[in-house]
Amino acid sequence: MLVEPAFFYAVVRCTICYDDRMSHKKRTKVTSTAQASSSRRQEWKKIFPLLCIIVFLFSGAAGLRLFLTSQQHTQIGGPYTLVNGHGQTVTQAIFEGRYTLLYFGYTHCADVCPLTLATVSAALDELGKREQSIIPVFISVDPERDTPAVLQEYVERFSPHIVGLTGSESQLQPVMKAFHVSARRHAPNGSGYLVDHSSLLYLMDGHNHLVGMIPVDASAHQIASELRRLLPSP
Repeated sequence: MLVEPAFFYAVVRCTICYDDRMSHKKRTKVTSTAQASSSRRQEWKKIFPLLCIIVFLFSGAAGLRLFLTSQQHTQIGGPYTLVNGHGQTVTQAIFEGRYTLLYFGYTHCADVCPLTLATVSAALDELGKREQSIIPVFISVDPERDTPAVLQEYVERFSPHIVGLTGSESQLQPVMKAFHVSARRHAPNGSGYLVDHSSLLYLMDGHNHLVGMIPVDASAHQIASELRRLLPSP
């Protein structure tokens, strides 16, 4: 059967037009995909440095905590001679036979210190009768402003059981060194300066030996649970 030339031309022409449209769609799709991929790469390049910084900060904080909590117990802690909120000289010997939960901070601290003391007070309340075996101790890292009277008024806001200790620079430095506590003052020429300091809870036994360390970002329930685990069975 013979095909009319005009019909054959029309079929071929339509086929070519269809192919052209398909090619155009494919090119458009490929171009759009490439543009989207390029846009994603540009966004990733912007975000990647920020993610690196965040990971670095978290790794550094976790590494510091791991370093401190992994230290041998014999390397942390030691004897001390300080002054309590009533102006009386206090040494570690006064707590002989009692567990102490030590925290280093300062009364002008805006957030971490008051939150930690409030959390510790709640944790000790949760322990019930076992609370009586632990004495919470708050040691100042800011002797210039934390006089005995200021310190006493501060700790009483959180619990009557907290013992506040301060002293001169020469008295505090050996204690901070023994517990690997760092403190750095900002704007030392002004009276409203802040102090960056390391924050950990140190549980000492009745002979002033380190039993364990607890992160201050733990909840009251977590601190109470950890104290139950570290304390001897009743």
